[in-house]
Amino acid sequence: MLKEMYLKDFLSQTASSDPVPGGGSVAALSSALAAALSAMVANLTVGKKNYESVSEEMETIVHQMVAYKDAFVDLIDKDANSFDGVMQAFKMPKETDAEKLARSNRIQEETKYAASVPLEVAKKTSELFDMIEALVQKGNKNAQTDALVAAMMARTAILSALYNVKINLGSIKDAEFVAGMNKEVEALESYAIRKESEILKQASF
Repeated sequence: MLKEMYLKDFLSQTASSDPVPGGGSVAALSSALAAALSAMVANLTVGKKNYESVSEEMETIVHQMVAYKDAFVDLIDKDANSFDGVMQAFKMPKETDAEKLARSNRIQEETKYAASVPLEVAKKTSELFDMIEALVQKGNKNAQTDALVAAMMARTAILSALYNVKINLGSIKDAEFVAGMNKEVEALESYAIRKESEILKQASF
């Protein structure tokens, strides 16, 4: 599994001619990094002098961000596996009309799933912003830049994941499914860009 790799091995695999891990897995990794950085900032705030009033809130953020981090790590493999599903569908036999129909239907099903995974990454990542904003506002000022980087990583993760949604939507014939996904994509893109901008403006230096 990709998530069990050492960092240098993951990067070497990414740089190879193998299509996985690709942009979707890297987006999930970016989300995991955003959550990990956020947990670090919260941990550096808990129990520190002058931050006693927010220690309980920061402890809650630590627990939530660690859970998000673990979920995003799992999504690294989930995204890679969804791509494999599409590739396997294309390898199905297509000699008879029945085989062609079964292959076409399977390709459509797997492509829908491949679009849904990065959308899950984007949605879940969008849930980090309010906590990251709280870290910028109330967290240890010595670690504020880390919270700001977390905001940037979250925004990048969302936009990256959504590009992977879009490329899959181009191959899906279900117009209603595509329209619904596009609506979600547009909303998430706008939200990510707006929240990152709002958070970065709150830097105290």
